[in-house]
Amino acid sequence: MRNRIVFSTLGVVAFFAALQAPEQAVAGSWLASASDQSSLESLLPVQAPTAPQPQPQSALGGGFLEMLVTGGDPGPRYGGRRYGRQVATTAAPGQIEMRREVSPLYRRQVVEYSGGQPGSIVVDTQNKFLYYVENGGRAIRYGIGVGRPGFEWSGVKTVSRKAEWPDWTPPAEMVARRPDLPRFMPGGPENPLGARALYLGSSLYRIHGTNEPYTIGQNVSSGCIRMMNEDVIDLYDRANVGTRVVVR
Repeated sequence: MRNRIVFSTLGVVAFFAALQAPEQAVAGSWLASASDQSSLESLLPVQAPTAPQPQPQSALGGGFLEMLVTGGDPGPRYGGRRYGRQVATTAAPGQIEMRREVSPLYRRQVVEYSGGQPGSIVVDTQNKFLYYVENGGRAIRYGIGVGRPGFEWSGVKTVSRKAEWPDWTPPAEMVARRPDLPRFMPGGPENPLGARALYLGSSLYRIHGTNEPYTIGQNVSSGCIRMMNEDVIDLYDRANVGTRVVVR
């Protein structure tokens, strides 16, 4: 009797052990599968996040200062503002430098010249040169900007007055065409007359500097003769009041 009970007990234990074996096998298989999946994922390349692409920036800016007298558009810029509307003043540095580049042809230089009397000024509007005539068949040649179509002129004048960092008062004719213009602008870097001005007779014309040197060599003004500031300073120191000026 005792032997039967022991045998029965062993049979029950064996039965339950057999039932548990498949579950352990399944669990082991699942763990192995999960481990394999994790290993495979670890071998996959990690994709780097895409960097945001930079957006192009607009490069806006300026205009010719003396275009204001024509009533045309765009108007001039003073200190980042066009009279009558706001304009952007930021631009890519490379573009700014490119705009301000002046051809070597218009750099100040001593040349052979016999087209005028020593001590006089000769303006060649067609070729965009101003000559300060010296003795010995030589002259100092400067690059200039001259009147736009419709604003050309020629004749003989004399220097009636000189001014350093001149003020600017737009004449009534300009104000009538452009009522948004300032009635007065003190001399300084933002003034369209630049560093120096030589006034020609009783006319409205002047030989003056500019804060837009990239316009040298072009037909851009309302009749005035514009020069780079360093050049007009040099001419200012050479030419006296009463100097003869021939504009051709």
